[in-house]
Formats: sequence, C-alpha cells, structure tokens
Amino acid sequence: MDGNELLSRLKRLSEIEDPGKDIHALSYAQFPGTHCPLMGAAMALRGIDGAVMMIIGTDECAYYTKHMTIHSDDWGGLDGRCVSVTIDQHDITFGCVKKVEAAFAELMEERCPEAVFLVTTCVPEIIGDDFDAAAAALSESYGVPVMAVHTEHFKCDNHMPGVERTITACFQLMQPQQPDGSVNVLGQRMGRFEDTELFRVLEAAGVRVGARIPSGCTLEELRRAGAARVNIVVNDIGLPLAKKMRQRFGTPYVFFDKFVDPQHIAAAYDELFAFLACPQPAMLAALRAEAEAAVAHGRETLGGTSFIYGNTPFRAFESCAFMASLGMEPKLIQCHGIGDADAADVQQLLKSADPYITQSANISPMQYIYDVLRPMLYLGHEYPMRLRKKGIAQVHTDMGGGMLGYELTAYFVKQLSLAADEAQSIREGGMQP
Repeated sequence: MDGNELLSRLKRLSEIEDPGKDIHALSYAQFPGTHCPLMGAAMALRGIDGAVMMIIGTDECAYYTKHMTIHSDDWGGLDGRCVSVTIDQHDITFGCVKKVEAAFAELMEERCPEAVFLVTTCVPEIIGDDFDAAAAALSESYGVPVMAVHTEHFKCDNHMPGVERTITACFQLMQPQQPDGSVNVLGQRMGRFEDTELFRVLEAAGVRVGARIPSGCTLEELRRAGAARVNIVVNDIGLPLAKKMRQRFGTPYVFFDKFVDPQHIAAAYDELFAFLACPQPAMLAALRAEAEAAVAHGRETLGGTSFIYGNTPFRAFESCAFMASLGMEPKLIQCHGIGDADAADVQQLLKSADPYITQSANISPMQYIYDVLRPMLYLGHEYPMRLRKKGIAQVHTDMGGGMLGYELTAYFVKQLSLAADEAQSIREGGMQP
C-alpha cells in the first residue's frame, strides 16, 4: 500500500464543505467501533444508583452486558440492577413486546424497582417493535418511570450515542422544583468530578453541586435536578438533556468541555459565574496565570514540532488550534466529524495550517501515512515501539480525561513537551525512517 495514494483520497481542512461527505476514511472497509451503544447505555446507567437496566435483545447482547456488570459493586453483582429479556426466532417473527411485558411483571413482583430503563438492541430495532409506546404503557400500568433507550449499532460507529440517549432519557424522571442555587454536571464520562479544578472552584465559591449525570447520582437527585441554578455541560453528550431542561424548567446551561486554550476556559468560567450571579473566587486568577505561563513556555519550546492527531480526551479542533497557536504543525487530523461547535476552532486553525482530515480512527493504514508525512508526534492510542521505529513519539493524554479547567492547559503542554523531547532523542539516535 502506498502512503501517497492513501493521502490522495483525503481532503485538506479548507476543502471540507460537507463533513458528512468530504471526510473520508483511509480504508474502504468502515470500522464500526470497538464498542456499541449498548455498552454506552450500561456505562451511563452504572452511575445512576437505583435504576434498573432491562436489556432487550439476543443472548449475545445479554451475555456480554451481564458479564460487564456482574463484577461491579455499582451494579450489585449477579442479582443486581442489570436484567435481560432474550429474544428468539419466534420473537423476531412475531414481535417481542408481549415477552417484555411478562418479564416486566416478574421484575416488578420480585424487586419493585423505582425506575426502569428498557434498552433495546439491534434486532428489536430492526423488527420494528414500538418500545417508546411500550415504555409509556408500562409506566402507566405500574406507576413507576419506564424509559426506552435505543442502542442499535447499525446507525453509528461507536458507543457514545448510547450514553447520550441514556442521559437524555433521565429527563423523564425530573420534576419541577424551587430553585436552590445549585449546579448540575451533565455528560461527565471519566474520573470523579470532585477531583477536578472546576469542582474546587465551585467549592471555594460556596456553590453546591447537585446531580452528576451520569457520573454519579441517585434517582432522587434526578427528580430534583430542575432546582439547579445552572447546568454545566462538560461533554457534547449532555447537550440534548441541557436543552430539554432549559425549555421545560428555564435552566440555563454553560458548555464547559475539556478545553485546553486558557481563553476558552476563562470564557466558560465568566459565563458560569454570570449565571450564578456571584463573584469568581480569588484562586482563579492564580490558576489562569499558571496556565498562561505554560502557554508561554510552549511557544518557546514547541515551535516547528509536527504532529498527527489521533484521539485524546480533548476536543479535536480546539486542541489542534491551540497547538497551532504554539507554533506546532498539524499534518493530519483524525476526527469523527466537524460540528457547528467546531466552526470557530476550524477557522482559527486555518489561519496557520491546512492539515489533511480523515475519519477516526484506523491505525493500520496510518503506518503508510507516517512514512510520507513523517510527523514528530502522534496524539492518541497507538503502539509506542512501532511509532519509535518511524521516528515518532507518542503523546500520552489519557490522564486529562478526569480534568476540567486551567489544569488541562499545564498538563497538555507538559505532555507535548515531554513527547517532543523524546522525538528529538529518537531522531538523534538514528531511528527515523
């Protein structure tokens, strides 16, 4: 396989007019993602204490999800919150709603759960049973909230839609409340919110944190989530729920993702405290100063460092635009797409660079791309020794998944600097292609 031929399939960032059509993969075979939305639903429901997950699907779907949850204290083990309704050939032919209704009756008799999420998988979605209607009917019959979550894999390429749909389904549990000045955190996937800079800042300001969806909350906290003064959305997957809450309860939201540019972080803090109508704690000035010092150091040491972006906990175009502002050179960006929220970052990036764009992430054909583009750094998951043989150093960023705020800037610049030093050492040692 020839790397130049592969690159000829791709467009540069400035040439992307329709992201759905113009962002091409490096291989004709499409990678469907390591995990399906069913796993995403399980990941989300793990953090919602008291909620029962009823999987509706084939025995394979039920087995693998039960295997995932059986050893987790959050799920309660073998007799815990994960149950299933396995369907067979008869159900595929004639429908499985009646079987689900019978299983639900058994569940209510034995356990009396406070809330149940009916999680459908690929086969029930294909045969067309209406589980939104079934969930509504079961909720009315038994007097408990029943939410349908659709996790078909044939419409997406990763597990994130399952997380998003589960979070959004929590809206049905919420009830009107008197405002109490708290904040909700929507969309956190990695780490504990209590360990983030953002939590420490809120604590210093005397702001109470309410529901953390889905990283850790109870059904009662979900019912009272409408009392929050503001919702903090820390990932795109929390946006649909935030918009529903704004429409029903009037709760504003602040988009506070894993930004690495101090200017974006400062803007998020400013918006948040404006909604809270309280002064920012004094610690923020010192935190921003540390972040700006890290940026200054990066501009002195990272200029001219080339890279390929694979996958990190950060926003692809925001982080690439930030690296370009340090004088770094993006050769190629792997991404899942370009959304409206990326528009400003894309325009900022185009002021200094015009990298190739491809779908994320298939590292097999990337081996041929390395020989053509010859980057110094690779950001994302790869095999380090394989990269070293190409003269490339890997940037490790996974620890940033549990951070929010200015702490990300210093962490990111440090990891870039460490990898740049390693790349220089590799190339001085004669390991470049």
